[in-house]
Amino acid sequence: MKLFSNHARTIFYSLFAGFTAALLTACDSVVWNNPYPVHDEGENILYNVFTERPKHLDPVQSYSANEIQFTAQIYQPPLQYHYLKRPFTLIPYTTVAMPNVTYYDHDDYPLPDDIEADEIAYTQYEISIRPGIFYQPHPAFAKSDQNEWLYHQLNDNELASIYQLSDFSDTGTRELTAHDYAYQIKRLAHPRLHSPIYGLMADYIVGLREYAGALREVLFSEQASTTFLDLNEYHLEGVDVVDDYTYRIKINGKYPQFIYWLAMPFFSPIPWEADRFYSQKGLVEKNISLDWYPVGTGPYMLTENNPNLRMVLEKNPNFHGEFYPEQGMPEDYQNGLLSDAGKPIPFIDKIVYSREREGIPRWNKFLQGYYDASGIGSDSFDQAVQLVGQGEATVTDKMAKQGIRLETTVAVSTFYIGFNMLDPVVGGSDTEQSRNAARKLRQAIAIAVDYEEFISIFANGRGLPAHGPIAPGVPGHRYGEAGMNSIVYDWVNDGPQRKSIQVARYLLAEAGYPNGIDHRTGAPLVLYFDVTARSSEDRSMLDWMRKQFQKLNIQLVVRSTDYNRFQDKIRKGNAQIFEWGWHADYPDPENFLFLLYGPQRKVGNTSGNAANNAANYNNPEYDHLFEQMKDMENGPERQAIIDQMVDVLRNDAPWLWGYHPKEYGLYHEWFKNIKPNRISNNNVKYYRIDAALRQKKRLEWNKPVLWPIGLVAIIVMVSLTPAIATYRRYERSKGIQNFQMKSH
Repeated sequence: MKLFSNHARTIFYSLFAGFTAALLTACDSVVWNNPYPVHDEGENILYNVFTERPKHLDPVQSYSANEIQFTAQIYQPPLQYHYLKRPFTLIPYTTVAMPNVTYYDHDDYPLPDDIEADEIAYTQYEISIRPGIFYQPHPAFAKSDQNEWLYHQLNDNELASIYQLSDFSDTGTRELTAHDYAYQIKRLAHPRLHSPIYGLMADYIVGLREYAGALREVLFSEQASTTFLDLNEYHLEGVDVVDDYTYRIKINGKYPQFIYWLAMPFFSPIPWEADRFYSQKGLVEKNISLDWYPVGTGPYMLTENNPNLRMVLEKNPNFHGEFYPEQGMPEDYQNGLLSDAGKPIPFIDKIVYSREREGIPRWNKFLQGYYDASGIGSDSFDQAVQLVGQGEATVTDKMAKQGIRLETTVAVSTFYIGFNMLDPVVGGSDTEQSRNAARKLRQAIAIAVDYEEFISIFANGRGLPAHGPIAPGVPGHRYGEAGMNSIVYDWVNDGPQRKSIQVARYLLAEAGYPNGIDHRTGAPLVLYFDVTARSSEDRSMLDWMRKQFQKLNIQLVVRSTDYNRFQDKIRKGNAQIFEWGWHADYPDPENFLFLLYGPQRKVGNTSGNAANNAANYNNPEYDHLFEQMKDMENGPERQAIIDQMVDVLRNDAPWLWGYHPKEYGLYHEWFKNIKPNRISNNNVKYYRIDAALRQKKRLEWNKPVLWPIGLVAIIVMVSLTPAIATYRRYERSKGIQNFQMKSH
């Protein structure tokens, strides 16, 4: 018998050729390098990126930019910002109208709106929400046929098979009520939750500090040590529920900025059922909590939480009743941002966030169409952006051919380097002499670290050197010579010019470190710089920072850690020098100036809870001015006080003021309805994706290079031919031998 007859050989070659042809034609319908499941191709999905894993998704604690990109899509505070209007304008979200604001005197009589702030005992905000808003499906709401809670008292046997929220077989929902908003405000005072805004809100919400004390007594009593603390049983003076759809908040005195807080996740509703459900010890031990599995009424719900790999939001099936804006700015009509006016939102069914630590793979996947939008790193800036006309930025011709467009905006943000004022070297000790020496050290460093050079090298010019904490576009920010930091700059030729390094060296010597040497010990000055863990491409930035300090002969030791550990170090005051940034929560100078308000310092603050003064700066003069300014309406009188405050800060230099970034974003042509801003965070519901166009472009841009496979196939076929021929001769010779043996 022959292994390969002529007929068999023909079949073999035909099959081999057919297989090769199949490979060559497969690229017409399948993208080989697609990082997503095949069944998601062509679906209405937005593909996004996150770099740092979120630590808190419970709105009572969440306060970081890497967290709010999720929480803002899930939770619904009573107010939101109009997506298109500028300047930023608050509008109702779950409310029927804007809150009714009334001032009262000490006898509970209402006052006129133009009354002096000193005459106001408290301000009342009456908020009415719309009926017919429902929570996402969740096991906390699940009930039996007998109307009993299915999962509020889980035993060990029931918990044995539970490892994640999706392991619960039943879910339920219910209507949003005013009680849920009141419940969340009470949670701000919960002693175990450590809300970052508790200290600030305790100064304003009537009775919140006393409420926290009462909860602390109950919570840590022997009887309540292991039981659920139902906040519905404890009345908070500053919050009253009028009926199921109306509640009131009382604020001490006058605090005009409070209305902005009502657009933040801190004031979103939390149902007591979820609090009760997640308080069970067995679920806590399995990390099944509000920090991991949020419960909201917003347009999206979190369905997958793997913060080391990917996070997935999907459309909340119970969300309805909101529509795309019908009004905007004049340019919005020209830019097609009102094409969907009046249509129900959200448009996108699912958002997949993939964790990408490195910029290069993130950039390459964007160019391949696997991410719908991208920032622009320094390494890819020249590839993506070109300057035309009078410095106007646009995409390069190559990007334009791919249908990629550039959107820019001035961020209401400040990136800074902070000094821990509790550190004896950079902050000074208890003596006035020590504090003065530390102040001159900080001033010297502020001059030496050249942020103009930093912006040019690492941000490709996308930023403005900061002269104080308040970002451009926010009331209180000064432009021109009036806004110059005279500690670091001189006004030369109609512009600020950084002081010479000789001035910095002189200040360093006055601080007790001539040429970077401690005059008391003779040892070189060594300072420690805490940063979040960096990718390899960012190491040059840290090397640059070391060289800035080296100008003063100061040795800078970089201590890198992950973001959550970094936050812990800042909270405990274990850092010496650190880098951080602040994106404005609302467009008011108070939102920047409170970052250096003494009672809000991280360590030793008067509230006993975490706050936002990461530098632990504490200056009585500044604090007194802040307390005057915070309750005032914008105007010349308020501006004069802000100017004094900023002068105090510039002299004390608790921060290297860093820079205010200009944000550049690239978007594929299938990504619609984009108007960037960093004040409004719940923007995903307005976005639209043309999934069919995206799939078409992916196929065009990711055609596999198959000629090597064809070449290999030919080589295999050619190499097999001699082997087959040899085997056939061998089989033929054996056949002849067998025939001869039979003949004998």
